Amino acid sequence: MSLSPRVTDAVQRAIDVVAAATGLVALSPVLLVTAGVVAAGLGRPVLFRQPRPGLHGRPFTLVKFRTMRDVDERRGLVTDADRLTRLGRALRATSLDELPTLWNVLRGDMSLVGPRPLLMHYLDLYTPEQARRHEVRPGVTGLAQVSGRNTVDWEQRLAIDVWYVDHRSLALNAWIGAQTVLILLRRTGITAPGESTMPQFTGSPRTDGEEPGR
Repeated sequence: MSLSPRVTDAVQRAIDVVAAATGLVALSPVLLVTAGVVAAGLGRPVLFRQPRPGLHGRPFTLVKFRTMRDVDERRGLVTDADRLTRLGRALRATSLDELPTLWNVLRGDMSLVGPRPLLMHYLDLYTPEQARRHEVRPGVTGLAQVSGRNTVDWEQRLAIDVWYVDHRSLALNAWIGAQTVLILLRRTGITAPGESTMPQFTGSPRTDGEEPGR
């Protein structure tokens, strides 16, 4: 018998707390080594902090390891592609840059599984249907990530996020987690063609007078 979305979310939250706490302790040596490598390669601060929309679009501070140099127009370091270093690419390819987000999971800002937290200004660009991706906590990994990661175009990616919201279950979350491990081992879908990660979302074509979600 399938669980209701409310029960599913409650059980998933309990799993999140246990897994995030265990992960932070077990991976503390990896976290410390990675922090040292980032400090040596990119300088301080070693952590990247940025407001992202969480449950119901409420902002929280996402924490990750830095993968880019600071903006420096004199040195031509302006775009993401200019600022992303070889070290940064390696951290992203292995997802080591994501390890500090376990703290966000422990705090309740995020879940292990859910739609990825995107940028705050995207909230004004979503259609009402796309905005439904914020009916659940954002995830460290998600269905869109195991469906092609950054090679999936925005329309499909957001549609997958909304499908996940409507069909989420503990079994689906477990499957996404297993697929995430396989993708990390294969290191596939890290970047969209011609991009350092993915192109900016600029909104979806409107039909029948449809307006953005926010």
